[in-house]
Amino acid sequence: MRAWRAMVLAATGMVLTASCGYGAAIHSAEIPQEELAGTWTSPAGTSLTFAEDHTFSGTGFDNVEAMAGCAHPETLSTGRWAFYVSPEGGGLLVPDETATRGHDLRLSFPDDPACKVWVYLYGYLGDTSDPDMCPTKDPDAGCPPDGYLKRDEAASHA
Repeated sequence: MRAWRAMVLAATGMVLTASCGYGAAIHSAEIPQEELAGTWTSPAGTSLTFAEDHTFSGTGFDNVEAMAGCAHPETLSTGRWAFYVSPEGGGLLVPDETATRGHDLRLSFPDDPACKVWVYLYGYLGDTSDPDMCPTKDPDAGCPPDGYLKRDEAASHA
């Protein structure tokens, strides 16, 4: 009986570690910039359209929890994006507009220079065929159910 209990506790600890501490890493999806380009939408009404020249436009930013600290998210509509990279393999991630692929990116807004948003790219077990993106302050905390953005194939290819 003690062996069972120990195995159950160990399995529970592994599941909690994976879902809380490492869940974002397990589901992280590396997207090349040509696949990022296009329109992404959320059920909450947020829409982002990314261009390969590292600009974006969007609507519904007042629906994004990660932008709650921005002065007036409802007035923001354009900005620049950059993938986060680790220069020289170090642990520190920095936004770099020369990077051509990444697991996460930063949105910045010229109308509110203090407003910077981290966007995490998800795929089921890292699968990039049908990715989601999540504007977030902490990828391990996840997104609210209507906060995930999916690529809008019809709008992206119009």
